[in-house]
Amino acid sequence: MSFVSEKSKKLPHSVIREMFALQGELEDVVSFALGEPDFPPPKHVVDAVMDSFQRGETHYTPNAGIPALRLAVAESYQNRGLQYDSDEILIGAGAISVLCLACMAILDAGDEVLLPDPGWANYKGLILQVGAVPVPVKIYEENQFMYDVEDLRKAITSKTKVILLNSPSNPTGSVASAENLRKIAELAKEKDLYILTDEIYHALLWDDEPYCSIAAFPGMKERTVIVDGFSKKYAMTGFRLGYGAAPKEVILTMTKLLENVLSSVNEGMQWGGVAALKGNQDEVEQMKAHYKSRRELMVNGLNAIEKISCLPPKGAFYAFANISKTGLSAREFALRLLHEKHTVVVPGVGFGEGGEGYIRLSYATDERTIREGLKRIGEFTASL
Repeated sequence: MSFVSEKSKKLPHSVIREMFALQGELEDVVSFALGEPDFPPPKHVVDAVMDSFQRGETHYTPNAGIPALRLAVAESYQNRGLQYDSDEILIGAGAISVLCLACMAILDAGDEVLLPDPGWANYKGLILQVGAVPVPVKIYEENQFMYDVEDLRKAITSKTKVILLNSPSNPTGSVASAENLRKIAELAKEKDLYILTDEIYHALLWDDEPYCSIAAFPGMKERTVIVDGFSKKYAMTGFRLGYGAAPKEVILTMTKLLENVLSSVNEGMQWGGVAALKGNQDEVEQMKAHYKSRRELMVNGLNAIEKISCLPPKGAFYAFANISKTGLSAREFALRLLHEKHTVVVPGVGFGEGGEGYIRLSYATDERTIREGLKRIGEFTASL
């Protein structure tokens, strides 16, 4: 008998973290591995956290989060055209914890979840972790790396319960159009399915089209769980602060489950979240301006390299570049680039079989690093 569960043994490892670990063995490394803002969080956010600690707010908080933050999150949704009450909001330790609680709350063993391929690798691990079944649905470059509704329809079985969405997307930077989401919403209602939508990058949009959540469509709020957080928009990755919005029944269930794994999120960080949502947004806009400039530099640079092409990402801070013309697999390309040019990218197959022939590059880094990395990638590709 093994001490470690068979279920745990089957969980996949993160290829992002694998590549990040490998770079530690080398010197003079240029890394595009991690999707982490290279900016500090806004000063008023840090001040709010420190003020809370100075007030002695270092004790347990309500399981679902302090009322002020739940209310601030609900109000932020109203500004985006969605109507949520504070009792339909849950605060978690980062968006990943909210995703986990959502999976625990809505999935039974054997339930099937349709998820994008390529898509963020942790989705598969979270679904397997609760005993449910991930069903990858291929998404294609010609469809801007978003679901084709007919492909979703073909993947539905009697065991399908949830469609997982991620827009803007990690790893592709794609954004679902309102029309695409409307079709998915109609399919979900037709087949009586639920939606789990990861909207952590909702504020990082690079086109003029306003952000659209599937929960905004008629009849969809009651069958949708939204997952979001502060890490990407406010550069608060280390604060571990996320939130979910869902029907009250689901939030109550997630809160009950949270008691068993987390108890509560520390109060100081939650007051930082209040300050982030209600305070001045100038620093956020400055960060977004830098990301937009870096996006242009990254995409233009990749498309200037022979045998590499890259669609302009519409959101987030990732470029998903097609390297299939090099003749190398995604993993071989990434490993050779790492060892020969000390440059780190993530092979697309780390996000599913549909990522073969692609690499992911994060442009959440400074322009000097991007220019140097592009130069090295160009030299490597020319040497093939």
